[in-house]
Amino acid sequence: MANIITISRIFLAFVALGMLFYKREFYQASLVLTIFVMWFDGLDGYIARKFNESSKLGAVLDIMGDRIVENLYWLVFCALGWINVLIPAVVVTRGIVTDAIRALALSQGYTAFGEKTMQQNPIARFIVASNFSRGGYAVTKAAAFVLLIAGNLVPYRGEEIVLKIGEVCAIASAVFCVLRGIPVVLESKRFFEDGK
Repeated sequence: MANIITISRIFLAFVALGMLFYKREFYQASLVLTIFVMWFDGLDGYIARKFNESSKLGAVLDIMGDRIVENLYWLVFCALGWINVLIPAVVVTRGIVTDAIRALALSQGYTAFGEKTMQQNPIARFIVASNFSRGGYAVTKAAAFVLLIAGNLVPYRGEEIVLKIGEVCAIASAVFCVLRGIPVVLESKRFFEDGK
């Protein structure tokens, strides 16, 4: 069930973002779907834990789903001229680097999060894998996605403030993304040594 939710959110993201290229009248529906996409991000993990469905496949699908959804939103927002190209460039680059390292770690029996987390240092574990860090990043991203769409709805009172807050959340999300990637890179040396 958790894996179905993870995959469903990818398809919902495509639909939500496709609406942004069609007509401005569809932005409201896109906003509602985006809220569901963000909610499903936490729901899949909750379902996996509640029904004891946690697995390596689930962990990989979760990260894959996160990357696809995150990159799609940033790229579409950039294509629409809503954000600077540096945000998707930074997020995509960080994702490629950390996911390559996580793939190597997975081949050696480690996961990105959970009991077999690849992060050994307690500070690195907190920055990368703690519920606080993961939740904070997810909320910052979700706020950016929702506010950027909401700020571009049919003109209304306060739209500029909503857009500015959305832009700040987008920048904060990119910074958060990089900060959470640094410990993955710093602790990766042992995976290359173990893999000789």
